[in-house]
Amino acid sequence: MKALIVANWKMQPATFREARALFDATKKAADAARGVQVIVAPPAIFLRELSKGYRGRITFAVQNAHSATDTAHTGEISFAQARDARATYALVGHAERRHPPTGGGEIDEEVRKKVAAALAADIIPILCVGEVERTGSGEHFNFVKEQLRVGLKDVSPSNLKRVIITYEPLWTIGQPRPMDAREMHEMAIFIRKSIVESYGQAGMDIKILYGGSINEATAPDMLKNGDVKGLLVGRASADGSHVTRLLASIANA
Repeated sequence: MKALIVANWKMQPATFREARALFDATKKAADAARGVQVIVAPPAIFLRELSKGYRGRITFAVQNAHSATDTAHTGEISFAQARDARATYALVGHAERRHPPTGGGEIDEEVRKKVAAALAADIIPILCVGEVERTGSGEHFNFVKEQLRVGLKDVSPSNLKRVIITYEPLWTIGQPRPMDAREMHEMAIFIRKSIVESYGQAGMDIKILYGGSINEATAPDMLKNGDVKGLLVGRASADGSHVTRLLASIANA
């Protein structure tokens, strides 16, 4: 496999008709991109209808779910409900949920509970970590290490292989270019080292993705030199022509 690509559509498109058209374009692009595994994370309201009857190469993720299993959570969905709608993966702790513009985002303890709840529902958590900003002091390493420590706290050694880590520094999201691939390589080494401290050599096999302002021009270099197994793609994945070019650039690299 050349790469694992997670297409996070965020809160778009506006209608199911548009969602179906985007999914059809993504399916066509994924079928043509040999060696590229694609996961689509649509808005939850579209998940069941898009997955219904589909038996192709694409798998599905839920963008968010609640960690609780009781019913008193108006407006939320559970990981069990997401699994029933054919979600195989779940984004957990995405930067836009940890640090929303209005404040009051998810804290590390909430993320920990969601990782555990996803695994309990037989869903693979894609645990997102990353600092808000860099000051040059190296403090961002400690920030990421603490997110990993808490987020993986309830993950047993046998379940570690079912977890995917995505590094998505908030300061890169929505920017013209991603961080330098050499910086990502350094962070990937640090992430593995941090996990090895808790899990031993099993931590060396953890899948690491990069997320943050990635497109067809920058993806091949990040995959080649960033020491990552794939990419979490936001903006570029919600446009059929963009996702077609992105997957082609990776498959042809």
